[in-house]
Amino acid sequence: MNAPLRRGVCPGLSAPLPTGDGLLVRMRPIGGVPPAAFDKLCALAVTHGNGIVEVTARGSIQVRGLSALSAPRFAAEVAALGIAAEDGIPILINPLAGLVEEIVDLAPDAAELRRALAHRALAARLSPKISVVLDGSVTIGLDALTADVRLRAVRWQGGVVLQVSVGGDAASAARLGFVAVADGVEAALRLLEMLANRGRRARARDMLAAEGVGSFHSAVADLPLRNVTPQIEPPTAELFGAHDLRDGSSAYGIGLAFGHTDASSLRALIEAAERAGAGALVPAPGRVLIAIGLSSSYAASEFAAEAGRLGFIVRANDPRRRVIACAGAPFCTSGHITTRAIAPLVAEAVTLLRGAIHLSGCAKGCAHPKKAALTIVGSPAGCGLIGDGATRDAPFAVIATEELPAAIMKYARAQKREARHV
Repeated sequence: MNAPLRRGVCPGLSAPLPTGDGLLVRMRPIGGVPPAAFDKLCALAVTHGNGIVEVTARGSIQVRGLSALSAPRFAAEVAALGIAAEDGIPILINPLAGLVEEIVDLAPDAAELRRALAHRALAARLSPKISVVLDGSVTIGLDALTADVRLRAVRWQGGVVLQVSVGGDAASAARLGFVAVADGVEAALRLLEMLANRGRRARARDMLAAEGVGSFHSAVADLPLRNVTPQIEPPTAELFGAHDLRDGSSAYGIGLAFGHTDASSLRALIEAAERAGAGALVPAPGRVLIAIGLSSSYAASEFAAEAGRLGFIVRANDPRRRVIACAGAPFCTSGHITTRAIAPLVAEAVTLLRGAIHLSGCAKGCAHPKKAALTIVGSPAGCGLIGDGATRDAPFAVIATEELPAAIMKYARAQKREARHV
């Protein structure tokens, strides 16, 4: 389990990925999806796939179970829905950009960067796993998302500048300095161009490990502002839950338990959102779906109550939020354990731990490449248990799948007892 492994490619509408339950496609909507279009998307997931719909950790929509025959039809019918979606390199921004208080709205910069990538044909030269984060929010941050290139807005001397960093999340990324907002797109393009020149497999984290930060500094050497020491403001809210919007309406972010649902439940949720006045639904990082434009805080509460009845996550302290599970067997050909069947069984144990439980069907760790309080990795030999580590770390025990719930509870209780004596 210690061997270095690369996670798989990124499946788009035009390039579905073979999995254990057929072909998988992924789409990244830009902005909100009208309820009628989202409802039709669910219907197409049933017609052409197996009806399973997922929202990923990075806020993409995935549909599973398509075939070689149905996938092109699905893509054509989705295109006819007129849902604005990006293809190629993900450029991730606050899903509520322009709707809530922000330091600066970086949606126009994201659009400019997409145009520039297309004009230069740069995306075709980059690894399909490359991503960019443009974080302009003061309340809802994207700190937890890892990215090869990230620009984060901060206030300084009555204005705004962008902190530029590479190869990690907000805490771990290597910081290159601060640039003017007007230079943000140029900085991102230079860093991406440098990665493209290293070849299709190049990632920022790998370059940092092999070469250090010097090459990245050189790429943007003439852009950083001098003597800039702004105060970095931590985000004060998350995408999950209620939000007051600038126009007086409300939004509410609900969670998909373990990142997936079925089309029937999702269509019922869309109907509830429409009754509450929603004009759009936005998939968001953290496996969240946000209903936007709810007519009042009361309507938002009614929507949340209905979402809870449908099995979606609506409470911040719901233990399912701290269980991270990949698709696992039989949905993924690499999976050795049925992670989605196991996930509800371990949700109780997570309340005894300080952190998350990560269920990974194999050692690739696609759903969560970082450390977790307890990581469970499927293998031909059974389930490897890793305390305070990631999938590539050595397990302290390997047990049979049927022993897993009891073993997790035993470990969680031991950790809780140990914490009392610290």
